[in-house]
Amino acid sequence: MIKKFIQRLFGQGESATATSATAAAPAVPVIPLGARAEIAAAEHRIDPKLLDANAVRVVRTLKDAGYEAYVVGGAVRDLLVGLRPKDFDVATDATPEQVKALFRRAFIIGRRFRLVHVVFGRGREHETIEVSTFRAYLDAAAAEQVAGNERTSKSQIAQAGEKQHVVDAEGRVLRDNVWGPQIEDAARRDFTINAMYFDPVTQTVVDYHGGLADARARVLRMIGDPVTRYREDPVRILRVVRFAAKLGFGLETATEAPVRAMVPLLANVPISRLFDEMIKLLQTGHALASLEQMKRFGLVGGGTPIFPVLEAALGGSGSAAAARATFVRLALEDTDRRVGEGRPVAPSFLLACLLWHDVQERWTALKAQGEAPFPALQQAVDAVFDARIGDISGRGKLAADMREIWLMQPRFDRRTPSGAHSLAAQARFRAGYDFLRLRADAGETRSDLADWWEDFHLGNEEEREALLADVKPAASGPRARRGAAGAPAAAGDEREGTDDDHTGEAPTDGEAADPAAPRKRRRRRRRGPRPDGGAAPTTLE
Repeated sequence: MIKKFIQRLFGQGESATATSATAAAPAVPVIPLGARAEIAAAEHRIDPKLLDANAVRVVRTLKDAGYEAYVVGGAVRDLLVGLRPKDFDVATDATPEQVKALFRRAFIIGRRFRLVHVVFGRGREHETIEVSTFRAYLDAAAAEQVAGNERTSKSQIAQAGEKQHVVDAEGRVLRDNVWGPQIEDAARRDFTINAMYFDPVTQTVVDYHGGLADARARVLRMIGDPVTRYREDPVRILRVVRFAAKLGFGLETATEAPVRAMVPLLANVPISRLFDEMIKLLQTGHALASLEQMKRFGLVGGGTPIFPVLEAALGGSGSAAAARATFVRLALEDTDRRVGEGRPVAPSFLLACLLWHDVQERWTALKAQGEAPFPALQQAVDAVFDARIGDISGRGKLAADMREIWLMQPRFDRRTPSGAHSLAAQARFRAGYDFLRLRADAGETRSDLADWWEDFHLGNEEEREALLADVKPAASGPRARRGAAGAPAAAGDEREGTDDDHTGEAPTDGEAADPAAPRKRRRRRRRGPRPDGGAAPTTLE
């Protein structure tokens, strides 16, 4: 048994590892290793124009150094269905240290799964190609077992010494750094459509589990026993939802059957990882479809609070819940439209939309208790963020961006000269302005207020002065004086704004102003589909 384990640890032959895999305890389902099939370009018909030059460069460098290397996983799946992959991952038989030695800017990351990030370019335009080493298939019987998750079991995992394969009491893999041959690496992957390897040099697809046939049949099928695979990594449940929504694939019966029963296993996954998966579900261009799939499998509204943000955004009953649902639907539609048009989206903006009504409810309650409006809003923002977001990576930046969007909303009511110019000059103005447009579209605030800020936002100095003159009589009363002092509007006057760009970058206006020309109202609001069937314009650029 020890000899077999050592053979597997060092990847000494596929036949040896296959024997050791099947030699496990008979009570534990074993993942089938499959059979290697090489598919030529004439059959798979992948368009080379969809390939990423840096991913090809990584593969070629590894092959030139004498290693096997392939584009792998979701990138191959997307290429086969004619989509341009968002990310390209590479798999190789080189160890992380060997990969790192071949590239000038390469970094070994991760403890749970050791990977190499090969970085091309710098700044905001940089690209990262993730390179993984072929891993061996080891069942739970060959692993060190601990309780808890990655965070709560750190000391136990450390006490495991050199053990590189660790699982928890439920069979969830906490560490997996045992290298092996490609045939076992393919068996470890979750779905058949994600277990294919593409060599861009020879234009060959390597398929062990019929992934090409399933991709063409638009079927999502788990490799091996679905219950065992969900226990190894419950996040696979969320991947089922994401792929079904994104690709429109149906679920194979055995893959779908245990999903609802496995949902409680997600409670032991670290909140930061669940948060990242939620963002993927909502920001891949199929948010509405993903939400429907989540409801279908009990991930939202099913009694197990997997995603506190979504439970807060979609909970409640009556007219308040209906208004909340309308606003959330518009925000998700807006996000899907933006992703579909190839423009960036910011998690902070979408999360601000999902939690806005939660903030409003707490704000109202605090004001009813006698708290001053602006401090009440600040307290409500802090309480909602702590309760719904929690301790996640990037929390500080996320909190700052969401806070700016929310705290900006009452200021849109105070259209005084100094206040309007100051607000429009803020770095996050465009995000707050987009927020206002969504609220106006949802009927939550006056459309004419959103129109005014849209004109002010796009206008030249003369047009801005005219707009301010239009509201000057209304701005001379007590409310304006309160606004000039920096206090928020009274209850019921909290108006919000939406902006052209969730990233918060300053807008540009390429049109030169003609002082002699009459003032024009230049709007970029969303409209319905054009008669010619073209895409509707949008404020999000």
